[in-house]
Amino acid sequence: AVGLYNIGQSCWLNSLLQVFLMNTCFTGILRRITVPPDDKQKRRNVPYQMLLLLEKMQRGKQKAVYPEDLAVCLSLHRVKLFVQHDAAQLFLTLWNLIKKQMKKPELVEELNDLYTICVQEHLACQKCSSETKRNSSMLTLPVPVLDSNSHVLKSLEDCLQYFFRPEELTDHNMCFCEHCGKKTPFLQSTKLVHLPQTLTIHLKRFCFRKSAYIHKLRHYLPFPEDLDFSAVLTENQCQADDKEKAAWKYEIFAVVAHSGSTTCGHYCAYIRSLTECKWYCFNDSHVCQVSWDDVKCTYGHSELHWGETAYLLIYMKKPPQ
Repeated sequence: AVGLYNIGQSCWLNSLLQVFLMNTCFTGILRRITVPPDDKQKRRNVPYQMLLLLEKMQRGKQKAVYPEDLAVCLSLHRVKLFVQHDAAQLFLTLWNLIKKQMKKPELVEELNDLYTICVQEHLACQKCSSETKRNSSMLTLPVPVLDSNSHVLKSLEDCLQYFFRPEELTDHNMCFCEHCGKKTPFLQSTKLVHLPQTLTIHLKRFCFRKSAYIHKLRHYLPFPEDLDFSAVLTENQCQADDKEKAAWKYEIFAVVAHSGSTTCGHYCAYIRSLTECKWYCFNDSHVCQVSWDDVKCTYGHSELHWGETAYLLIYMKKPPQ
């Protein structure tokens, strides 16, 4: 476990890099990339720069290394440095850059299998029962931590059930129905089709209230070590066969936590080593071994303004029994 020096408000980048590079499934793909042919392309290639950083971390005996070459590479792709970023947004940006620059189709397919969630979106007219379905993919499950009445959801399982709940589209939200020839009430729902090896859940802790400012929701929200999606969701919330659902058993792998406010904050990552089965806290250049009880401190507390709060939860599929 090697740290990454903060090169200027780069805690968001350091935390995400540790989550990627501590995932042996991901690094197994990374080690098989095509090396760019010249220096200019090497400087602009995100997967190649990540591979160099990984080798630098594993080769050296120092407690931390500088990720400046990768940071410069990201800046060439219009990722601003030395500013605060949203870790969930930058996770999508970083992953898309990695995927775009992987030249081997089989590696792109493996990367998709490792991270991509498949859902089916349903839209049903409440007057004539006509229904449209559309398959789509997601990289994270962006689950709300409040319901539509701004009531606090009590657990991760509650958040997941609320995310997949059907929603009635009425009044000014009505849709045009081609069969009825007019706007009618609709029922909109998202059903789960497929879950990947590495599942990323985005807890939507930042939200707009009545003012134009973004607020951080710090309330207590526990998440389990083990998560079985087939037990959390109802039959109507899934669009998968029994074989697929049998593989929906997960254990926690990492937590990207945020402390502070929306204008002045800091990220760190808690990651369970897949080779040692030990938890580590990666706080930029400082890395230390921690316990599951330490990780649970990221559940949140509405009274603690600077307290660490889980923002991204990364779960790994359990191997078949």
